[in-house]
Amino acid sequence: MKTARVIYQVDSFTGKPFGGNPAGVCILDRKPSTAWMQNVAMEMNLSETAFVFPGLSGHTIRFYTPESEIALCGHATLATGHIMFETGLAAKGETIILFSKAGKLSVSRSGGLVKMDFPSYPPVAINIPEGIEKLIGTRPVELYRSGHGWALALLKSESEVRNLKPDFTAMKNSDFGDIIVTAISDDKRFDFCVRCFVPALGINEDPVTGSAHCSLAPFWYGKTGMTQFVSRQVSKRGGILKVLLKNNRVEISGKAKTIFKAELFV
Repeated sequence: MKTARVIYQVDSFTGKPFGGNPAGVCILDRKPSTAWMQNVAMEMNLSETAFVFPGLSGHTIRFYTPESEIALCGHATLATGHIMFETGLAAKGETIILFSKAGKLSVSRSGGLVKMDFPSYPPVAINIPEGIEKLIGTRPVELYRSGHGWALALLKSESEVRNLKPDFTAMKNSDFGDIIVTAISDDKRFDFCVRCFVPALGINEDPVTGSAHCSLAPFWYGKTGMTQFVSRQVSKRGGILKVLLKNNRVEISGKAKTIFKAELFV
């Protein structure tokens, strides 16, 4: 019988089980094949599963949806840091360095939160095309393009963000299959609200999306002049993120909760 490999499921950007965004975390002692990682991610059937293994300069991290590999994932990075700290793979005061396809990421703990240092992707304004309301369910006030294929739409209000009913089939086959929608929050505890739709990658709605804040932080800085935000993702599961724009980087912090640990025999 093969030695079992361990995989975890973690709810990210929440302190309670069954909230936030669930991610798979698989920490390995050697690099697996691409096909194996994709098959495990498909089996987990979560928005993302992270795989961590030794690389030339330290820990390598790769992110997979059930359908494809992506360059960067916030909630799966947070889940990975959480597991490494929780299991003792990383010391309490250590800064974990992870090498991703989006560059070097660092993860630490601060005040009971897992804190991630991510790149900043300032969005660039584009013209609003005719018919976009048929895709996302409304006509945005402003529309932008950002890093890693994201589009970003500013809406009029939180209620409009919450009540959106996109046409996911049409979105998947359009230029807007990865879109962030945002507005000022109605709740004074939060600075802005957000939802993220990613049908192009097989995820109609991502419950909580850390990587989207690589664009949201510089976007809202441009609107408000602020560099520190509390964001609320208003999906069904929901999540809260603390965000800081600092030295052309974005610090994203949140809580996490381990849901289960399992053995893989493949």
